[in-house]
Formats: sequence, C-alpha cells, structure tokens
Amino acid sequence: METGIQEKGNLSIHTENIFPIIKKFLYSDHEIFLRELVSNAVDATQKLKKLTSYGEFDGELGELKVTVKLDKDAKTITISDNGIGMTADEIKKYINQIAFSGATEFVEKYKDKGDEGKIIGNFGLGFYSAYMVAANVEIITKSYKEGSEAVRWECDGSTEFTLTSAEKAERGSDIILHIAEDSEEFLDEHRLRGILEKYGKFLPVQIEFEDKIINNPNPIWTKNPSDLTDEDYIAFYKELYPFSEDPLFWIHLNVDYPFNLTGVLYFPKLKNDFQGQREKIQLYSRQVFITDEVKDIVPDFLQLLHGVIDSPDIPLNVSRSYLQADGNVKKINGYITRKVADKLSEIFKNDREGFEKKFDDIGLFVKYGIISDDKFYEKAKDFCLLKNVEGKFFTFNEYRDFVKENQTDKNETQVWLYTTDEKKQDAFIQSAKKRSYDVLSLTSVIDSHFINALEQKVEKTNVKRVDADTLDKLIEKDFKLDSILSKDDEEKAKKLFEDIAGTKSANVLVEPMPVDELPVVITFPEFMRRMTDMQASSGQRSMFGDMPLMYTVSLNANHPVIGRILQTEDEEGQKALAKQVYDLALLSQGLLTGSDLTLFIQRSVTTL
Repeated sequence: METGIQEKGNLSIHTENIFPIIKKFLYSDHEIFLRELVSNAVDATQKLKKLTSYGEFDGELGELKVTVKLDKDAKTITISDNGIGMTADEIKKYINQIAFSGATEFVEKYKDKGDEGKIIGNFGLGFYSAYMVAANVEIITKSYKEGSEAVRWECDGSTEFTLTSAEKAERGSDIILHIAEDSEEFLDEHRLRGILEKYGKFLPVQIEFEDKIINNPNPIWTKNPSDLTDEDYIAFYKELYPFSEDPLFWIHLNVDYPFNLTGVLYFPKLKNDFQGQREKIQLYSRQVFITDEVKDIVPDFLQLLHGVIDSPDIPLNVSRSYLQADGNVKKINGYITRKVADKLSEIFKNDREGFEKKFDDIGLFVKYGIISDDKFYEKAKDFCLLKNVEGKFFTFNEYRDFVKENQTDKNETQVWLYTTDEKKQDAFIQSAKKRSYDVLSLTSVIDSHFINALEQKVEKTNVKRVDADTLDKLIEKDFKLDSILSKDDEEKAKKLFEDIAGTKSANVLVEPMPVDELPVVITFPEFMRRMTDMQASSGQRSMFGDMPLMYTVSLNANHPVIGRILQTEDEEGQKALAKQVYDLALLSQGLLTGSDLTLFIQRSVTTL
C-alpha cells in the first residue's frame, strides 16, 4: 500500500526572469520595441473608432494620431495616443498579467460585428518589448469611459510596480521609456525616424515624429482597384522604390477566402543580376511591416517581383519577426502563383502585340516559372513565347507547327535549333538558313536552364545549339550525301588537320556536306555547351575546370577548298592553306584570340 503526501494545486509561474528572456531571446532585434509600442498605440486608436461605429462611444474623436517624442536630455522616448486609454483595473488586467492580450479579448468580444482583422496585437507581449531598451517604463493613461480617473503605472523591470493617480486631461496613453545605458543608441533622431519609416510607413493611423507625419495611412493595397489609376500604381511604386524604372505592369491582390490577403505585385524591368533583384517584396500584417524575406509565401520564381503583400492570416512567431509554416502559407503561395498566371494570360489574350514587346522582360519570369513550378507551366505553356533570329514570336504549339515539315528528323522528333549569340554564331545561323531551318534566339541568362525544361515538357522535341554539330547531324534525315573524295584523300585530309589541331581534345572527321557549307566546321558537343552555359549563368566554375573542352573538327569532303588543299603539291604551302582555313573555323567559334588572331589577319593578306 502506497503512503505519502497527496496534494492537488495550481502551478505558479515565477516572473523574476521574464524581462531578461524578453530582452535576449524573444525579440531578435532590439529596434522592434518601437514597432510593438507604436502598433499598440495604433490598436488603442483603432479600438476607439470601432467603439464609435458600434455606438458605444459618442464623444468627439478629434484628430486621431500617434506621436513619438525624443528627449535626449531626459534620455526618454515617449509614445502617445489618444485612443481608448485604460482604467486602473484594466492596467492590472492587461499590463500586470504578462501575455494576456487585450487585442485578443477585444476581438473575441466584438467578433460578431465583423472587421475584427483591423486589430494588430495578438500575443499581449508587445508592451514588454519596451524593456529591451528601457531601464524604467511609465504609463500615464486615461480611459475614454466617462468619469474615468487618470492613472500612472511604473516598473523598473523587476516584478514590482507602482500604480497611482495621475494628472491627464485627455483620454489616451503615454508610454514613457527611460532608456538604459546599453541602449542609448536609440536616443538618436535619425535612428528613430529610420525605424518608424521601416515598420510604420503604412500604419493605418497617422504617426507623428518631430512634428512631421511619417506614414501613409491609406496605401493603395487597402483601396478598391476600380478607384485607382495607372498613375496611382506607378506613384506608389516610386514610393516603395524611389530610384527604380517604371514597372512593366502590376497585379492587385484581394482575397478574403479561405484567407485574407491584399497587396500589389509589380513586374519590374529585370537586370541579369537575379540575386540583386530579390528581397524586394515586403510582407505586412495589418499594415505593420514584418519582413522582406518572403520565400515561403511567394514562389521562388516570383521573388523577382516587387511590391507588397499584407495578410493577417500569415502565421508569425510570438515576436512577429518571422513566419511559421502552416497550411495557409501553402494556400497563399498557390494563390499568388495562380493569380500571376491568370494576369499574364489575360494580357497575352487581350494585347498580344504589347505582350510581345515586353516579353524580353516578362520572359524571365515566365521561363523561371516554367523551370521551377509544374502548376505554373500548365498555364504558362499557352503564353510563353519563343523568339527566332528574325524577331518573330511563337507559342510552343505555334512553333511546333511552324517547323514541323522541315525540322522533323528521321525518328519523327522535332529539332529546335537555337543560338546564344547571334553575332558569334552567325556563320552557323546562315548555314541553317540555307536549309530553310529556323533558329531560335535564346540569349538570356536563364535560357540555358529553360532549354532543359523545354525538352522535358514538350513531347518529341530536341533542342540543339546551331553550332553544336554539323547540320546533317543536328537534324538527321533518311538521305545522305556521297563524298567526292577518295578514301585515300579523306585519310590525307584527316591526318593534315590532326597535325594542325595538335591536341588530343580534337576529333577530326571527314564528312560529305553540301558544297555551299563551310569547308571546316568546329563544334562542341551539345551536353558540354549546355552544362557550361548553365554553370556560367549560375556563377559557378565550369565542371570541366581547366581541362580543354572536347571539340570536333568536321572537314567538308565536298567543298572545293578542301580539294584545293589536297591538290597543293608544296608541303609548306599546303599546311599554310590548311592552317588558314582551320583558323577561320576557330574564328567563327570565337576561339581565335591574341597573337594567333594577329597572325591570321596577316596571313589573310596573302592567302586565299
């Protein structure tokens, strides 16, 4: 039989260590104190407006605003509002009971009246962020309730406080922070202004600092799109990004089910520096700035967009400093992807000409989306455009029809030819045109990755760079040309050019080609070209390192220049002529530089 003490009771939480925890761990960045206290002041003001609309306050609202004052001499920062204020009992309830959220109780009480999403606070810990920077905090407050007495609360960060009567004529609250020695960096006007502009730039109540209103309480994402002009959207973009070019276009987000989300996303003119374009979307919760790291909410390919997203339904940690993953985040991510795809599709259908003019910029988003998001691809495949070297645009299906007859190989697979540099690869492009082959222009920083996605997603299609092989091998047909050279002459030509190439990296072949093709064609394997291009676009070192790239030297057995070289009896003259033709092939691939290029030019005066 068991014996001993048997007792039931309630656990008591001791709070002696709560302030060090708040100061060191709860808030990662000490400047957050100002965001929290100003947000609380905005809450108090918003609550009064609500009570007025519910008929529970019929006094004069007056000019509703929050004021932040700095007194360097007294080493204080004061945050004042003329909102609902507090009675002595409410201070005991909301301030002395740590983590009891007044906002939560208010929302619960009035949730049936709707619009509860306008109240900012959730956790009831915001006020205590003051102790990250303050050695002592005072509250002087007077409730909006008729006959209320003003009270003063003070606490030095210990578990003891004082609560006394105070003199205050108007309703509202003053939070007075006596700044600690280790936080005197915040006794700086420019520092405080910077924090206020960062976190409170779009708070829904006017914020006054140093006798100036520092915020825009009614940003465009809170307005009805039908009430806004193009000029309004561009002006707001300039407000967010003062030194940027005008955006291409924008998408106004507004959804209230199954989550609340508003915002405006802009398509900027992109540069090749993708990383520098990121972290330009700002996340807000009820107009309070949270972060510009939105990787969980916004799909990776759309992080190149600029703009604002505001949602009270995005889960935040207790300090509102970072996101917590849940189902809503995935839903919002999917919604944004769908909304962007629908907008692009709408523009394409309604104004294809305008869409084509902007596609060099738009295409970066679209191609990135196709590479990284299958759901986006399902919609984007109908408006993603391919541009050929003549500057003509095609959808995927249009291009399949366009090249079907001429660029289908013997295996019934279409071969799409492309160039990454029209000037450098011009000789190859011209050869393709002689066969009536079309050549796509894929020259952007993302195209090396996009090509892989094309082959995976477009059935029975191979995509090959126009200089990756001879044309007869790029697009293999059932018929083959005969060589006019004898087997002996082919071997002689092969040996001659192997000696000139002088490297184990070169593979010399003698092939019958049309007479009007080049006499010598130097090509690199498609996989090697593609891997090198992809790694260069990602800023990575080539996987091939410093190894010489394998390449093929194809001699056109049917070209008269090859015949002329073989017929040259003077051995030195034969080598000189072959060297000149070989260098010409190197030049067409951009491989002839420095002294070799100088010698080539000098020889050109007397050779050929």
